[in-house]
Amino acid sequence: MNAEVRKLLVELEDLGQAHDAAESDRSRKFLNLEPETAQIVSMLARGSRATRVLEIGTSTGYSTIWLAASVAPAGGRVISIDRSADKQKMARENLTKAGFLEAVELRCGDATEIVASLAGPFDFVFFDADRISAPTQLVLLLPKLAPAAFLLADNALSHPAEIADYLTAIENLPGIQHALIPVGKGLSVALTGLG
Repeated sequence: MNAEVRKLLVELEDLGQAHDAAESDRSRKFLNLEPETAQIVSMLARGSRATRVLEIGTSTGYSTIWLAASVAPAGGRVISIDRSADKQKMARENLTKAGFLEAVELRCGDATEIVASLAGPFDFVFFDADRISAPTQLVLLLPKLAPAAFLLADNALSHPAEIADYLTAIENLPGIQHALIPVGKGLSVALTGLG
């Protein structure tokens, strides 16, 4: 990742923190990933040589830039879904500034409906939106996963009640390795295709 992209990410981190501190309406908050979580997500995407990435929860594109920077150099692409047209407009602008818009397909609307319409296969999925809908989205995605795929979810420790059904579903999948990483708000990391 070049210095200009890193500078933009730091600017987005600062902007996100200031905006969220001043905004009382949760739906209008940016809720960017913590930088340490973003780095781990990036390392897993790059290290696994992911080429077909699905992100559920674009917001302003902070995590999308991390993902695109991790997979685009090897020809990978990211599909990112968000229900907010305003946030996706910001994401498009930020991805353009970062030089990664060509590697990302932005989809706006209901994530579960969009997931149902996608073809796959995906080798890397990042859940960072509505934790209540994540189990349904997971079921829809299972037949669309590559033979080995990473399934990540943020907020695994900060919102235990909301994410409980997703974590139970992940832990009950056959042939899966799962860990909760206590970084940021908690990152659930699962790898499929292990038997």
